[in-house]
Amino acid sequence: MFAEERQELIAGLVTANGRASVTDLAGRFRITTETVRRDLAALEAAGSVRRVHGGAVSPDRFSTSEESILERMGQRPAEKIRIAQAALALIPQGRAGSILIDAGSTTEALAELLAARAAGAGRSGAAPSETELVVITNALPVAAKLSGEPGIALHLLGGKVRGLTQAAVGTSTVESVRRLRPDIAFIGANGIDAAFGLSTPDPEEAAVKASFVQSAHRIVVLADSSKLDAETLVQFASLKDLDTLITDKNPTRDLADALAEAGVEVVVA
Repeated sequence: MFAEERQELIAGLVTANGRASVTDLAGRFRITTETVRRDLAALEAAGSVRRVHGGAVSPDRFSTSEESILERMGQRPAEKIRIAQAALALIPQGRAGSILIDAGSTTEALAELLAARAAGAGRSGAAPSETELVVITNALPVAAKLSGEPGIALHLLGGKVRGLTQAAVGTSTVESVRRLRPDIAFIGANGIDAAFGLSTPDPEEAAVKASFVQSAHRIVVLADSSKLDAETLVQFASLKDLDTLITDKNPTRDLADALAEAGVEVVVA
């Protein structure tokens, strides 16, 4: 295979997956890592990829890039529903308890499934007073889906609403979370990296997510595979802070090894 053909294929892989690692490309094309790096250098010079530590990402993928919640809701819907279904199975039915649901498109899918389950239980005649589940969130879309559902006691955290994600952020939000100890926190992330951990582009949202991670007894991260092996601007947790990661594809070898070393349970939905 000529170098130009290989580079065209590499650029296509990066575009399709959002990123590619040097080791994976070397194995795929049966070439040395030095050859991969030369290919990536040529592709970066042509504007086809952007080189990062260990590989390359799409040229428009920067540490502060972030799409709105409405844009993200239309991306990978089938994968997000599968992830949300696996997360819903972690919330016991017919028992009181407390959960925290972070802002995000996948966590919003979880809220929609939880609302449907609560409505179904209400129609079946279950006694709400005996099965009340406390749900805490800083996300307006999540609150809208769960408001008024039988058997759910909704607590909406206050703060400044960030338009891009429709999430409450700021000092008052963080302080409110620090006084809580929910049983499970379902967290979203923009990036999950073996070395950098969990990250998000906005510092205020990162502070709220960090307070979620510190407050709950169990931390469950919901992230589709486009977030794996990605870094954004602000770290809010390390892999060791997590209990469970629910995603739609097996992580790459480096990330899988790091998750295993950190004792994180990986659920592929």
